[in-house]
Amino acid sequence: MNNPLLEVKGVSRTFPSGDQLLTVLDNINLTIHRGEMVAIIGASGSGKSTLMNILGCLDTPSKGQYLVDGKDVSNMGSDQLAQLRRENFGFIFQRYHLLSDLTAIENAEIPALYANTAPKERRERAKQLLTRLGLEARLEHKPNQLSGGQQQRVSVARALINGGDVLLADEPTGALDSHSSNEMMQLIQELHSDGHTIILVTHDPKIAAFSDRVIEIKDGQIIQDKKNNEKPSSVLITPDIDESTRHKIQLNIYRYLEAFKMALLAMSNNRLRTFLTMLGIIIGIASVVSVVAMGAGSQQTILENMASMGTNTIEIKPGTGRGDRRSGRVRTLTADDAKALENFAFVDSVTPTVRASVAIRYASEAHTGSVEGVGLDYFRVKGLNLDKGQFFRQESVNLLEQVAIIDANTASDVFQGEDPIGKVIFLGQLPVRVIGVTAKQEDSLNNLNSSDTLNVWLPYSTVSGRLLNQNYVNDITVRLNDKVSSSAAEQAIITLIKARHGTEDFFTVNTDAIRQNIEKTSSTMTLLISAIAFISLVVGGIGVMNIMLVSVTERTREIGIRMAVGARQTDILRQFLIEAMLVCILGGVIGIGLAYFIGFILEYVKSDIRMIYSTSSIITAFSCSTLIGVIFGFLPANNASQLDPVDALARD
Repeated sequence: MNNPLLEVKGVSRTFPSGDQLLTVLDNINLTIHRGEMVAIIGASGSGKSTLMNILGCLDTPSKGQYLVDGKDVSNMGSDQLAQLRRENFGFIFQRYHLLSDLTAIENAEIPALYANTAPKERRERAKQLLTRLGLEARLEHKPNQLSGGQQQRVSVARALINGGDVLLADEPTGALDSHSSNEMMQLIQELHSDGHTIILVTHDPKIAAFSDRVIEIKDGQIIQDKKNNEKPSSVLITPDIDESTRHKIQLNIYRYLEAFKMALLAMSNNRLRTFLTMLGIIIGIASVVSVVAMGAGSQQTILENMASMGTNTIEIKPGTGRGDRRSGRVRTLTADDAKALENFAFVDSVTPTVRASVAIRYASEAHTGSVEGVGLDYFRVKGLNLDKGQFFRQESVNLLEQVAIIDANTASDVFQGEDPIGKVIFLGQLPVRVIGVTAKQEDSLNNLNSSDTLNVWLPYSTVSGRLLNQNYVNDITVRLNDKVSSSAAEQAIITLIKARHGTEDFFTVNTDAIRQNIEKTSSTMTLLISAIAFISLVVGGIGVMNIMLVSVTERTREIGIRMAVGARQTDILRQFLIEAMLVCILGGVIGIGLAYFIGFILEYVKSDIRMIYSTSSIITAFSCSTLIGVIFGFLPANNASQLDPVDALARD
């Protein structure tokens, strides 16, 4: 009895009360030896609970010293204090302080969880303790399924799971009936007989009579310290404050796994709150992925339409530029130039074009339209398809055949419901037979540019030889292969024609600029809408933070219980941070799934909107949701970890 286990020297505890300080403990001196059973009694407000909180390292004195096995707790950090509570002390609270979401055995396991005990080992230990306490049939029951006496026994098991060398019981019978109170005091005496140091806080002298020693407090001062009888003490071995670093990696894995499990449990038990928390993330992620997919799909559709319309083309025109007034007198472009260009590997197709200004007549009606002499590949170059009839043949060009292909506008306006195939129309004085009708091109640039124009196409040789009697062409159009550099192809074309003509009496128009502008505009719009969607993602993150802050407030008592049984600040921080991250990650997964579902619906209803999902955008969105969980979850998690155990336990 010469070496006290717990020693209080000149301890005072004050609390702010308006502009003044309220003294709850005033210069307390106290020693408690190993194996003692001590009762601290006093009226309500006397300071006995505050003294117990200081003895259990839940609170710290305003002045004075508190020594545990000779070590001053004022020199210990928060994690060392948590270790003391976890490994030296066991708490038996008046209101039980069990976690409502956990079963009896899970509640009993909590201190061992924070002591990094292996799951199987702590489960077996908790089962043995609960069985010893008569709760073998209630292991999987939650607190609301247990009586008051049974809940108190669960709290006793929790106090003993790590050894509980010092048991601090705050009004352990205060919420129990007389029968349960007698059972509880009998159990406490048995624990005392097993060598546990017991500190009882009570206002009931009958309960205090069970102890070896009674300490009475009044107005924050000890007014009496008397012994009931002398009992032999047992030896208590206090664990070293410095935690062993052995198996550090394994212990960290345990900690993260248990924090992950606790976070999942908290989310599962509050499904509506969890869903509302992640709703902003779901909408934000779904918006980002969907917008990027729609942008990519729209861009791809436009580019495919452009390709089918012949917009990946280079036009060769006479003169020095569009404003050259002398271009009409430059007559050096010929069909042979077009044939020479066909030898380039990057050329898909080539057509010369000769234009004639003549009236289109059928029966007694005359119409104004566009008459062009073209090559065999003209319709491929321009992306025109045939609705009925046939295209020109090589013989048509060689023999200057008087055959024509008309567009849908000409078929409708000129023939007014008649089948035009085989009919003869006059172009000026030249009769030609219609052999084909092109399909209407709703998305065609040619159709947009000439939606009201009547178009008639003949072999270029026929227009040159029979209508105009000229040996030159007005221009040449080259369609490039899809994956060739248009600028490099343009330079090669210029070099060839310049070599053939001996001078640069022509200029080129590269329609790839249209493609580039559309790609640039599409990318800009996608970026703009993605930025808006990202803002919604940030707003969702702020929502996560706000609801997590509310969650911390709602779960203050839970945090206090966890700290009282030995949770470190880092354990609390880890649990709430992982919970916030899980909410955001799960929200991200659901958001990505929602984006794919939107694409499925659009495809199912055969919408014109096309979605092409980008792996990079999905990874980016998912990474953003995780990062938002870390950033916006840190403040609530940090607030939770900084709560004072005594204040947290006092809240309902």
